[in-house]
Amino acid sequence: MTSSSSDTETTDHEYLTQYTNTMHANLQFNPTPESSGCINFLSLTINRNSMHLEIDIYRKPTTTDTTIHFTSNHPNEHKLAAYRHHIERMLLLPLKTTQREREWLKILHIAPQNGFPRTITHKLGHQIEHKLTHTTPPDNKNRKWATFMYISPQIQKVTNIFRNTNFRVAFKSHNTLGYLIKPPKDHHTPPHNKWGIYQLTCNTCKQLYVGQTSRSLSICFQEHTRYIRHLNPHTPYISYRTSTNTAQ
Repeated sequence: MTSSSSDTETTDHEYLTQYTNTMHANLQFNPTPESSGCINFLSLTINRNSMHLEIDIYRKPTTTDTTIHFTSNHPNEHKLAAYRHHIERMLLLPLKTTQREREWLKILHIAPQNGFPRTITHKLGHQIEHKLTHTTPPDNKNRKWATFMYISPQIQKVTNIFRNTNFRVAFKSHNTLGYLIKPPKDHHTPPHNKWGIYQLTCNTCKQLYVGQTSRSLSICFQEHTRYIRHLNPHTPYISYRTSTNTAQ
């Protein structure tokens, strides 16, 4: 989406639209003209007055006001990201007092619908406002990042170890829609590179040996071959062969 402005007295909008649509066959420019000096662009409403422009926060009619639920198994940083964005936008945009108050009431209305206590929303608002009004010197330390898979809130007990270190912790979650609907990958793993339960047959006595490995079958087979060549008595396969021959 792009925004353009022009002088209506010297510019023919129909000609501009037709010319723009000839630039590429797959790109079509569908302009939305302003109505009564007002136009909606992305998340803003722009009002054109005689002397200056005024902006307000715009939400599409199809907006559902749905965020990650408070009880969802996600990091708090992820769950509060939407409200952090709304609050920072409310405080940073040059809004009128009435517009800012209306937006704050809207945020307080969205939070309980998604299970958030109002105390958390108020606390977050105070933290962001304090951060914006009190500038801090830049952190020149060469910090490094460590990423952890978020399984449960208990993982934060582990990440607290890095609190006073030069590492910053970021979480990623597998509890996402994209992860759940992602089709499984077919790696076409060769049979000898797989792991699991296997069976060996002696060519001499036709006795069977069943084993299990968590490594690739090719490595396991190479180890058995080496043990047989050196007659290692401490391996399960040689012990099995010895006990079988003794029983016979």
